Amino acid sequence: MNSMKIKLLISNKYYSPSLLCNFQKLNHHIFSSSLSYSTLCNKRLFQHFVKPLNSYSYKSIHTTSYLSNKKDFYNILGVPKNASQKEIKKAYYQLAKKFHPDTNKGDPSASKKFQEVSEAYEVLGDEKKRSTYDTWGSTGNPNHMGGPGGGTGNDNFQNAWSYQSNVDAEELFRKIFNQSGFGQNSSFEEDFADSKFGFGAAEEIVVKISFEQAARGVNKDLNLNVVDICPKCRGSRCEIGYKATTCTHCNGTGMETVSRGPFLMKSTCRQCQGSRVVIKNPCIECHGKGSTVQHKKVTVPVPAGIEDGQTIRILVNRNEVFVTFKVEKSDYFRRDGSDIHTDAKISISQALLGGSIRVRGIYDDHTVQISPGTSSHTKIRLIKQGMKRVNSNLLGDHYVNIKIEVPKHLTKKQEALVKAYAELEESTPGTIKDLHYKKDGPSSDQTQSTQTADDGIFTKIKKALLG
Repeated sequence: MNSMKIKLLISNKYYSPSLLCNFQKLNHHIFSSSLSYSTLCNKRLFQHFVKPLNSYSYKSIHTTSYLSNKKDFYNILGVPKNASQKEIKKAYYQLAKKFHPDTNKGDPSASKKFQEVSEAYEVLGDEKKRSTYDTWGSTGNPNHMGGPGGGTGNDNFQNAWSYQSNVDAEELFRKIFNQSGFGQNSSFEEDFADSKFGFGAAEEIVVKISFEQAARGVNKDLNLNVVDICPKCRGSRCEIGYKATTCTHCNGTGMETVSRGPFLMKSTCRQCQGSRVVIKNPCIECHGKGSTVQHKKVTVPVPAGIEDGQTIRILVNRNEVFVTFKVEKSDYFRRDGSDIHTDAKISISQALLGGSIRVRGIYDDHTVQISPGTSSHTKIRLIKQGMKRVNSNLLGDHYVNIKIEVPKHLTKKQEALVKAYAELEESTPGTIKDLHYKKDGPSSDQTQSTQTADDGIFTKIKKALLG
């Protein structure tokens, strides 16, 4: 049966806006019980819901003004509709503390918001009330209410749910904060309160360090969330001017005796949750916990020899924090475990005649001796000059990879000297540009010609040097 048929059944004799609630009962009964048209027309059943009136002037139902006062409790607390009870309670904590009259004296809007937040939590914090609210009080389109084509009865009246709180907001606030607990049976496992910095202390952080810092070790200052003593109550857990009182339920022992038939068992006190004291006026800042989440500067010791991606565990106040290090790559050093590798360039003269070079190390600079005839890519090992191994006093080695730097441009003197030297080489594979000579060794009957050739070479060297 649609809403048009219902309208036809409501005569001017039986309808009045003041009896809207009775008509709603009738409409709900019709659609929930699937009554037939003939049953609906039964006068006794109809009069059970509405009473005759002499006046008649209305023929339609309007509920838009009624719905305009409807509140979205999820929106008030700022939580999604699938939020858990823990998330709802956390949201209430934050908002109640923010809009509490004690922290917003002289601001009437804050007091109104505090009342609104308390009302929202009173409904959503109770699973039974929340279920009813989700069924009948969820937000919808008020234009779908009543009138022709208004849909089914359930659709029409799911938005017509309302709730009037009878609990004082301040009383609810104190009650919830007292239920925050100080032991294992509390609604939250943590023994600290959330703050504007987050819902808990940092558990894992990533720290970027340079290659040299990773090699030598350093103390790194970081800003992160830590759990520390409440700055307002100084750990007393009470509002300023109040003190905790000894629990009368357990006489300050934290334990109570429970009778189980013929047996007597001891368990944690249900009144004080084992804390031995009762706090009637808990600190608003820390919710009576004595500690809060705070944003502080913490010095993290970076051990020498730490590797990229390596994680260590440190203790910050009472919490463990896992620190993962991101080591930047070096343009000079290359790492292989605890060993390091660097490149060093030498000239042709140093490669031929030998010499020494200065090499930058992890901890100090080193003088490296170059032996005569050193070829390119020769590796020179500097023992115990590498990286320190974490949690050990052992050191790796520093390997210097020699590279011979060949000049791209020669002066005329340099070119003449190189050509003179090339004429003396006996093991040159192939040929040399702009140079012609015989590679056959001198024979016994060529002594004079060899002497003449040597004189020619020295003449060229002398000419190259003196011009």
